Amino acid sequence: MLEDFSPDKTMPAATRTRARALVSKVPEITALFWIIKVLTTGMGETTSDYLAHTLDPVVAVAIGSVCFAAALVLQFSVKRYIPWVYWLAVAMVSVFGTMAADVLHVGLGVPYLVSTIFYAVVLAAVFFLWHRTEKTLSIHSIHTPRREVFYWAAVLSTFALGTAAGDLTAVTLKLGYLGSGVLFAVVIAVPALAYWKFGLKAISAFWAAYIVTRPLGASFADWMGVSHERGGLGWGTAQVSIGWAVAIILLVAVLAARQRRAKAPAAVNR
Repeated sequence: MLEDFSPDKTMPAATRTRARALVSKVPEITALFWIIKVLTTGMGETTSDYLAHTLDPVVAVAIGSVCFAAALVLQFSVKRYIPWVYWLAVAMVSVFGTMAADVLHVGLGVPYLVSTIFYAVVLAAVFFLWHRTEKTLSIHSIHTPRREVFYWAAVLSTFALGTAAGDLTAVTLKLGYLGSGVLFAVVIAVPALAYWKFGLKAISAFWAAYIVTRPLGASFADWMGVSHERGGLGWGTAQVSIGWAVAIILLVAVLAARQRRAKAPAAVNR
């Protein structure tokens, strides 16, 4: 069965990577994956802030919703992992997830602590239903439409949760954006250390770190973008968004080039 496909662990690493790529809709987890993930979170934060303060909030949310939906439709339409399609979807989820969290606080007046708890419950529910239905939360098993729906529901929930948690530490707990960034830089090392030294399962370590990337990237992006009066560098949200977007595009181009090189030997052997 395709959904049960798992490359033989006795295969060489390069062969396993190519085999997974034939069926997987998500990338391999490498250092470059984490770097791009953090960049998308920061870009989504400042882009959302820029749109909300430049346009009417309703118009901004409408634009974010349309871009989010279009990116996901494109991602679901492809048959395998394509770097620019996948990371476009992640970037649009970042923008929309930020808006979803901000709507609760800014639009409805919900305190950051309450919205953080709310989105944590939402994420837990997604994980519960995903595992109950598919018996796994592994991202290496994302090669059926239903699993892909669960995956993106979890991704969206992590972005909303991370946005609320980052604002909670920066604003409510008064750590400031730089202080929050440093805090989450320490926190993200915890699941990595637990996996490396204390036997934490890979799936648990992955999702714990994935959640923290959102407030980590957003805190540093906010610190760069907001005014000096708010404890930032005052570079402007538009400038930070553009700068981080350019970095994302360059790194995704590197991933695409690597993917093409990985396919080349298989094509020659055929």
